[in-house]
Amino acid sequence: MKQLIRILVLSLTASTVFAAEKLDLDTLLKKLEQGTYKQSQENTQREKAFINKRAQQDQLLGQAIIERDGALAQSETLETEYEKNEAQLADLNTALDARMGSLKELFGVLQQVAGDASSKIDNSLVSIQYPGRAEFLSNLAQEMGSSSKLASIEEIERVWFEMQREIIESGKVARFQIEVIPTNGPKQTQEVVRVGTFNIVSNGEYLSYDPESKSVVALASQPSSRFTSTTEDLQNAQGELVGVAIDPTAGRILELLIQSATTEEQVHQGGLPGYIILALGLIALLIALERFVSLFIVEKKVKQQLKSDTINENNPLGRILKVKEKYPSVAVDTLELKLSEAILKELPKITRSITFIKIISVVAPLLGLLGTVTGMIITFQKITLFGAGDPTIMAGGISQALVTTVLGLVVAIPTVLLYTWLNTRSKNIVHILQEQSAGIIAERAEQGA
Repeated sequence: MKQLIRILVLSLTASTVFAAEKLDLDTLLKKLEQGTYKQSQENTQREKAFINKRAQQDQLLGQAIIERDGALAQSETLETEYEKNEAQLADLNTALDARMGSLKELFGVLQQVAGDASSKIDNSLVSIQYPGRAEFLSNLAQEMGSSSKLASIEEIERVWFEMQREIIESGKVARFQIEVIPTNGPKQTQEVVRVGTFNIVSNGEYLSYDPESKSVVALASQPSSRFTSTTEDLQNAQGELVGVAIDPTAGRILELLIQSATTEEQVHQGGLPGYIILALGLIALLIALERFVSLFIVEKKVKQQLKSDTINENNPLGRILKVKEKYPSVAVDTLELKLSEAILKELPKITRSITFIKIISVVAPLLGLLGTVTGMIITFQKITLFGAGDPTIMAGGISQALVTTVLGLVVAIPTVLLYTWLNTRSKNIVHILQEQSAGIIAERAEQGA
């Protein structure tokens, strides 16, 4: 019974599933029929739209063909007209060349001369006093080169006039007022003196001309006094002859003089070894001066004692002669020893500090060599870090190397001469003392005999 019931339930479930599946397939079929119909309608509409657009494209193509044909016809017309104009232009150029004749060569030379003179006049100091000349020549050369415009008689005459004025003004000393840009502060109008095309001076100083900005600029620093010592005399001159240094390169040599290091700057480039060398040189000079004064006084007193019969103990010779009176009856050998002792007591006073000058004369070049080696080490270190492409990077070490060598020699040479001179004078005094001592011993020996 239970199996029968189970079979009935399964049969009912299968019938239900089959009915559901049948219902879904019918629905799907209807949907497919509807979709096919709708797609057919859309395709029909698209076909109609394409046909309409194709007609429009055909119409546009027809219009483009018409425009192309018109452009081709116009192109042929313009080409024909261009060829005609070319032929006419060639005829006109031939006629122009025939009429100009030698004037064409003249204008060519004028253009070249105006262009060449423009660059020279633009950098000339005369343009400070007469501005606008370079612009005129440059514009004239450009206009004659870029167009068929011919120069007028007035323009030709002005080219000649400007060149003639440049020649004449290059031999004049002119005085005029102009704005000058100082190193600090705004522009100032002041009187300047132009020496031909060489230099400009004002207030006792040299000035520089900048062609790019068309302005006169005060130099950041002036050259040495041997060049600036007569600039004020030049500015205050009233027609008389005044000697002044001029720069025939229109400022380039002046810039090099400014950039070159002064003696003070060169000394500073020596660094610490250079300062030590100079300090030792100063010490040696002071010692030599003191020794010179002392030896001069001692030598003078000794010479006075030689001429006098009265013994004075304010000099070495007097003190040695005093030994003779102090020991009037001693033996010759004893007197000789006493005199030698007295001379030995005088030697330190006479030769004091002279040896130190000799030491400085030896140490100074050694310090210079030390500075040289130090500078070269610095140079090689910079080459290792930055390479050898830029010489300015190595300039500091090389400057120290060379300057210390020079300072060492500058100190050593005079100190050697001073030592030799002072040592000779001290030996002369000692020789006099020894000579007089030998005379005293000989005199006592004769008395004993």
